[in-house]
Amino acid sequence: MTSSTAAPQVAASSSAPIKRAPFRTDIQGLRAVAVLLVLVFHTGVLGLEGGYVGVDVFFVISGFLITNHLLSSLARDGRLDFGLFYARRVRRILPASFVVLVLTLVASAVFMPPALRPSTLIDAVWTAFYVPNLAFAVEGTEYLAETAPSPYQHYWSLGVEEQFYLFWPLVLFVVWLIARKSRRATAAIVAVLMLISFAVGWWLTYRSQPWAFFSLPTRAWELGAGAVIAIGGPALAERIHPVIRAILAWAGLAAIFTAALLFDATTAFPGVAALVPVLGTAAVIFLLQVETPYSPGRLLSLRPVMWVGAISYSLYLVHWPLQVIPAAAAGRPLDPVWPILLALIAVPLAWLLYEFVENPVRRNRWLSALRPRWNLAMALGASGASAALAITAIGLAGTVPSDSGRQGDASVTVADSGEPRFTDFVPSNLEPSLAEVSDDIPRIYPDGCHLDVSQTGVQRCSYGDTDSDTVVALFGDSHAAQWFPALERLAIEHSFRLDSYTKSSCPSVEVPITTRGVPYSECETWRNAVIQHLNAEPPQLVVLSNMANQPDQPDGGLTPTRWSDGVRLVVDRLALSEVLVISDTPNVGATPAICLSAHLDDARACDVDPKTALDREWITAEADAAESAGATVVALDDRLCAPNACGMIVGTTLLYRDAHHLTATAAAQLAEPLWAHLRRLLGWPSLD
Repeated sequence: MTSSTAAPQVAASSSAPIKRAPFRTDIQGLRAVAVLLVLVFHTGVLGLEGGYVGVDVFFVISGFLITNHLLSSLARDGRLDFGLFYARRVRRILPASFVVLVLTLVASAVFMPPALRPSTLIDAVWTAFYVPNLAFAVEGTEYLAETAPSPYQHYWSLGVEEQFYLFWPLVLFVVWLIARKSRRATAAIVAVLMLISFAVGWWLTYRSQPWAFFSLPTRAWELGAGAVIAIGGPALAERIHPVIRAILAWAGLAAIFTAALLFDATTAFPGVAALVPVLGTAAVIFLLQVETPYSPGRLLSLRPVMWVGAISYSLYLVHWPLQVIPAAAAGRPLDPVWPILLALIAVPLAWLLYEFVENPVRRNRWLSALRPRWNLAMALGASGASAALAITAIGLAGTVPSDSGRQGDASVTVADSGEPRFTDFVPSNLEPSLAEVSDDIPRIYPDGCHLDVSQTGVQRCSYGDTDSDTVVALFGDSHAAQWFPALERLAIEHSFRLDSYTKSSCPSVEVPITTRGVPYSECETWRNAVIQHLNAEPPQLVVLSNMANQPDQPDGGLTPTRWSDGVRLVVDRLALSEVLVISDTPNVGATPAICLSAHLDDARACDVDPKTALDREWITAEADAAESAGATVVALDDRLCAPNACGMIVGTTLLYRDAHHLTATAAAQLAEPLWAHLRRLLGWPSLD
């Protein structure tokens, strides 16, 4: 897009002129606050679990600065030179972004475990084309996907900003014309647009939180908050008494830190909660447009703070790959000291990027003198080259060996009694293979019988001998669904009907559940409906299994006592049927295929301590509660863990498809030890 595409010239506003604001040292300080919050949050130290709000601070700042720049052009020239605007954005944002993108690509190809490389390189392609936020939104809504953090995940916020920069100049120009160049009317229209964006984000937070978090339409109001301040100008702030301005500015800064300290993974975000950091940032920017004694402006303008603010963009870019890639290469979480050291290393690297890439390109006279079309052409060329490099690396990643080249002993299975015999290499006849493990799921998933988060209706799916009068019902979350292959095999072999009732992230245990801080009301509705259905047509046996110790629950999470109470309640409500509770399977902490791909000849390097993988307090509490309510409990962890280790491969069978779900292959092999319990509860003789 070139200067020839500029909008037609219109007369300048008759209202008070809008001047481009001078350099704001307090805003530079706010940038430092934002990036330090994110940096500390990603190290996982100091308990700053809400440090992610630093991104919201960045959004408000960006909306203010870019709108102020555009308004100064409208007031001065009566038009916007779109080509020149985009060319300047390209020189400001993309050079450092692409340097980090390519360096991250190289580091990922060299150091990331082979199993992670393809997905990482695909993320690089999305990043090269400025839409990583959309890719992460799609990935976040896929409940079967359990992946390690992408080293490009932090680019989501840049994707939102770049998409905003693409549309906002045209939107603002149209609004400016509709408002007849009136600042008051322009601010009012922008405020309405902001409120619509906020309402959509609020609604979507409770319907599809990943899309609410990652998409431009649901985040535009945060940039719009800065835009409204820019349109309003300093005249409004001057009407407020200096003492009140100072108090409110301090309150705004306090709101940012309060959100960082009190918010965590259980906070429904963005939603209404995002108002706290957004309005806090907006207050600081708005009130400090005019000189205000005793305000936080002096603190934010300190030289060390401003220096961090100056390198904040580069620091934001480099810090996250430094956290992710070493942890992925190690195959396990790093000791707490390492994230801190890596964060400190990010600071000088960010300074180098700022001094030798970000500033030189932005201030380059030759690039500034070029027609905008050439700047844009170079940006597209850089995108294409980066994407081509990533695609080439994806092809090369497919040539990396995924097994040791040796065959395993297929006669050894998970069903074998006694201590499990773990294989100490990755066999060439591994089932499923490392490449195919994520697809080794129970058939109720492709059949549409495992309900997603939004579904609440009872959906009975019957398998085995569907005409049999003997009925077994499977009821629970995905940890119940993982037992379907074993139960289906038994239903076929012993001619009973197997009815499946499972739902993603929704335990059959009577406890309140939240997902990403939002009450999971669909879970309670579905659970009650299934229980009523089972009591209306009681099966001979109900099999319950669930993920105990549910993650990211508010108020400190569920306790073993609360879980035990929930187990008793559901067993009591299912009193018309026999109930079998299958204890939860080990949680090995990370997707084993990632570690195994880096240890093809030493699979035992991926073993996990049973004390870590099996939470005995929860297992015991659940078992005691179930038995006291009259249920039978079966634990098969002795087939998955030895006394001193939980291994990943038995014979030629890969046990886990991710950190806490069995592969369908492994689960099917556990049909025989499970049958001993089912047979007795169904009243069948000891020998068929």
